[in-house]
Amino acid sequence: MEARVKRRGWLLAAGALGAGGVLRPAHAGAQLEEPLADSVRSALNAAVSERAPPKWRHDRIEDRLAYLNWLGEMGERLRRRKPERQTRIEFLETLWYECKRAGLEPALVLGLIQVESGFRKYAISSVGARGYMQVMPFWARLIGNGQVAKLFHLQTNLRFGCVILRHYLDLERGNLFMALGRYNGSRGKAEYPNLVMGARRQWLMPGQT
Repeated sequence: MEARVKRRGWLLAAGALGAGGVLRPAHAGAQLEEPLADSVRSALNAAVSERAPPKWRHDRIEDRLAYLNWLGEMGERLRRRKPERQTRIEFLETLWYECKRAGLEPALVLGLIQVESGFRKYAISSVGARGYMQVMPFWARLIGNGQVAKLFHLQTNLRFGCVILRHYLDLERGNLFMALGRYNGSRGKAEYPNLVMGARRQWLMPGQT
């Protein structure tokens, strides 16, 4: 399996803080820097700038119970990767919030994170993509405040990653295959979308397809 992953150029358990705090590189694709219309840039900037605590409001008790069920189930599945309970809960609460805010499926984003960084907060790819969702530094300049180091911050990284994926989905008129290709910098090629969709299945709730 390891040899096959290396041949494909992917490392699912990508970069982490190594001994002595040294960052080991992650191996992920590279989102391409493309010109943005002023209106798009402004909309994306507004989308990443809004600051609110990552707590989703559930208007119905059924939705609240479904969320708590999801939180418990995903927490168990994530235990091996994030042994500390509070860290797991904070990660999942923030991920749920940012997914719902961007109109994305949590299982999809969890699958993307698994492929991109192996759930390593401080992952860095060979081309400089950072954090859980492997956000390229140029996004901090295009739609953020230019502070690349903040891409390692949990909510900032998930906020940027979800907003960027939503942008690509809108750009591709809902075509997930093409949007995932854009996210990875391999638009039109099947390898990366197939990896993400395969990983997504590991994060579906029972009964979901």
